[in-house]
Amino acid sequence: MINRRLYGLLAFPVLVVLSGCHTDMWVQPKTTSQQEGEFFADNSSVRPLVPHTVARGFLREDDKFFTGADKNKWLTEIPNMPKPGTPDLEKFLRRGQERFTIYCTPCHGRLGDGKGMVWQRGFAPNVTVATYHTDRLRKMPIGHFYDVITNGYGRMFSYASRVEPQDRWAIAAYIRVLQLSQHADQADYEVAKSTASNATTEAPAQ
Repeated sequence: MINRRLYGLLAFPVLVVLSGCHTDMWVQPKTTSQQEGEFFADNSSVRPLVPHTVARGFLREDDKFFTGADKNKWLTEIPNMPKPGTPDLEKFLRRGQERFTIYCTPCHGRLGDGKGMVWQRGFAPNVTVATYHTDRLRKMPIGHFYDVITNGYGRMFSYASRVEPQDRWAIAAYIRVLQLSQHADQADYEVAKSTASNATTEAPAQ
C-alpha cells in the first residue's frame, strides 16, 4: 500500500508537467527558407532584397581596391602596399605565396610556368595553361592579375567567392615575385641584396 501511494505521489507532478506540453512547442507554424507560402500573392515565403541593399561590412567604396582599375585603366601599383623592407611586406608576400599555392598551383604550377598537375594530368598536350613568364604578362599592369582572379579569364573561372580582395592583391604581388625570380639580372640582385640588408639594419629591437 505504501509503495502504491509513493508511486502515485511521484507520478502526479510528472502528469502535471506532461499535460502542459504539446507539439506546438517544437512544431511551430512557420515557413522555412525557400518554402512555398500563402501569405504573398506570388506564393513566395520571403521578399526580395530592397534594390541597392548592401550587407553590413560589404560597403565597397574604394573602386580602385575592389576593381583593380582607375578610370578604365589597370592599376600599376597595389593599393595600400606595405613599404619595402618592412615585416609587413614580408607577411604580405608570404600570404600571397600561401594563397597562390592553394588556388593557383594546380593549373599554373609552383613557378607560374603553366605546368601544374591539372595541366600535366588533364590538359596536356592539347590545352595550354598561361605562363606568367611571357613578355606580354611581365609587362601587364598589376591590376590585370587582380581582375583575372576576380572575374576569371578564358577557361579560368572567377575566384571571387573563394579569395578575399586583400588576398587577391597578395597573390598578384607574389606573381610579380615569381616573374622577377625567373627573369632577374645582376642589377635586380644587387637591389634585393641592399633592401634585405637595410631591413635587417633597421629592424626594431625585440
